[in-house]
Amino acid sequence: MLICSSCSAPYPESAPRWRCECGSYLRLDHPGIFALADLPNRARTVWRYREALGLGPDSAVVTLGEGWTPLILAQIGTQPVLLKLDFLCPTGSYKDRGSTVMLSKYVEWGLTDIVEDSSGNAGASIAAYAAAAGIRARIFVPAHASGGKLAQVSMYGAELVKVPGSREDTTVAALEAATATFYGSHNWSPYFQAGMKTAAYEIAEQMDWQAPDWVVTPIGGGSLLLGLYHGFREMYEAGIVSRVPRIAGVQSDQCAPVFQAWRQKLENVPAVVKGETIAEGISVAQPVKGRDVLQALRASDGVVVTVDDAAVWNAVETLGRLGVFVEPTGAVSVAGIAPLELAPGQTVAAVLTGSGLKATDKIMEHYAKHS
Repeated sequence: MLICSSCSAPYPESAPRWRCECGSYLRLDHPGIFALADLPNRARTVWRYREALGLGPDSAVVTLGEGWTPLILAQIGTQPVLLKLDFLCPTGSYKDRGSTVMLSKYVEWGLTDIVEDSSGNAGASIAAYAAAAGIRARIFVPAHASGGKLAQVSMYGAELVKVPGSREDTTVAALEAATATFYGSHNWSPYFQAGMKTAAYEIAEQMDWQAPDWVVTPIGGGSLLLGLYHGFREMYEAGIVSRVPRIAGVQSDQCAPVFQAWRQKLENVPAVVKGETIAEGISVAQPVKGRDVLQALRASDGVVVTVDDAAVWNAVETLGRLGVFVEPTGAVSVAGIAPLELAPGQTVAAVLTGSGLKATDKIMEHYAKHS
């Protein structure tokens, strides 16, 4: 069952729908949880946790082998950190976790055409999974998005629409197109959100069913943060792990709507006026699910911190010296570790979200200016 986040109206999962009649986003009601005894015989993809993803046992699966990305121990300054290398998903970003579930549901619904808007990574991911599903996709992206991401969208056969202006202008253009075609938005889809939980499941399984003290993640639209929280909470409620880790969300100081709302103790996230930031993937003036993001942060006794572009670039370089090449947005979680007040001996897991190969143009431009 799909439940409206605002008016609690219920909707069946058998018909295509991306939002409530009242205009609010939908939540997936009680999708279930996997059994540990079943996992040894399953492939190491996100679909090993199928019971928690909201699709029926006989539903078709659109997969490129996503998930089960490495969890490695590294030293960041004086702090040992478990790095979740989610940029090693098939299209180079963690978005594949959501795309595989969402596009599988679209196949079940019989959709043949979708439109989507993205800062780059989600658009590339959805274009890839739409191609695998045989669904035509029209992807709207900001004209200034990184070249690697734009090339991916085109190579996967989707129609690439470059929109001048801001990320928010891109959404407006996509919504206009969605009057005639289903709006396959990752920011709105409860199925995309369900796929994000698998990052939590994997971290716990890779830690022998332990939960770290902290999980650090970038916040843009908030899907990954919500997935981590709900994934750990569901495992805790099922007795699989002994605690829910504290969630630390990291935003750019040039676009920090969640930080501002959290600091002011608001119940929802108002829009902010954005500045320029190299962390393009989290430059979201007002996340659709801001209310849920704030609730997840508070329920986990979490925090929100901001970082400037200099700290982000320093994290890109620090990771590079460890053999880990990520785009600037992908390094935001590592940049956000320093502001945290960590007790000695606490375990910290940081999710690295996007490959550096997606943003080589901007990385080379930066180092040409600063060499």
